[in-house]
Amino acid sequence: MLNSLFYNRLYEWYEIHHRVLPWRETQDAYCIWLSEIILQQTRVAQGMDYYLRFVNRWSTVESLASADEAEVLREWQGLGYYSRARNLHKAAQTVVEKGWTPFPTRFEDIRSLPGIGDYTAGAIASFAYNQPYPAMDGNVYRVVARLLDIDEAFDTTAGKKLFHQQIDSLLDKEHARLFNSAIMEFGALYCTPALGDNCATCPLQEFCLGYAHHTAELLPVRKPRPKVRDRWLDYHVYICTKDNGQGTTDEMTTLIRRRENPKDIWYHLYEFPCEEHQSAITNDPSPISFTHTLSHQKLHARFFVHQVSELPETEGTIVIRWEELDDYALSRLTLRALDTLRGPQRH
Repeated sequence: MLNSLFYNRLYEWYEIHHRVLPWRETQDAYCIWLSEIILQQTRVAQGMDYYLRFVNRWSTVESLASADEAEVLREWQGLGYYSRARNLHKAAQTVVEKGWTPFPTRFEDIRSLPGIGDYTAGAIASFAYNQPYPAMDGNVYRVVARLLDIDEAFDTTAGKKLFHQQIDSLLDKEHARLFNSAIMEFGALYCTPALGDNCATCPLQEFCLGYAHHTAELLPVRKPRPKVRDRWLDYHVYICTKDNGQGTTDEMTTLIRRRENPKDIWYHLYEFPCEEHQSAITNDPSPISFTHTLSHQKLHARFFVHQVSELPETEGTIVIRWEELDDYALSRLTLRALDTLRGPQRH
């Protein structure tokens, strides 16, 4: 167990150095929940605009629950890991259906919502209600691994159990909101992956076993990452431009489809018609091609543009006006292709 001096040092550091963030300036559980979901696997700098957009558009859990899933995915566009957005929407509907508005207060109820695990439930319960639950993100794992010199991989089942026990034992249960905020911020701003010279002047140095044992730079430990799988995708961008017979062109139309495999990437997002190959095809070059890397996949994508007088009948596609593309939730890969297709006119 750490003594009161440790907590005082941590809180003093936090008071001086913490960032002013909108979800820290409120105890509204709905807003805190939104921020926690958005910031999963997303940097604060990127997530801020999304948080503000969501709060401004859907200010209550009831308004988010009544939204169409396509609207939610459209607002989420560009953040990646789209299952977070689908679960966000489902969770809002669950809260309303069970009458837990404006947001559940019991840890068990929070934990039962789609997309919420122990860490997120603990974060919401502590930040909104000061309940004595630990909040565990990558920053906290890193700080605790170094403080206690834990060389168990934190992203395994056994590692998560061990870290949860250790973090729970460190938690200042009377000041859970402050402790969780402070230790997360300390990991985000000071006890970072690349320590540099920070150890030499660390305010928590005397309590850190990683510093004493010269192992801090080696921690935390992760399990080996899975092999990245290559996929080869060919997209077909059909552009049909009609002439209205008056010397000017009528509307441009195109085809898009919605991805319907819940076990594949970008479920329920839209893209141009696509065909997938088992290996690279080199005898058919495309002027627009990208390598797009996801967590476990490397996508080798080519986009072929077809100027046509009539759009082909392609199963599973819908016809839209070209300018309507921005109304649909598109995959990041599709957005990259559109940036190229539109060129300077997009900006």
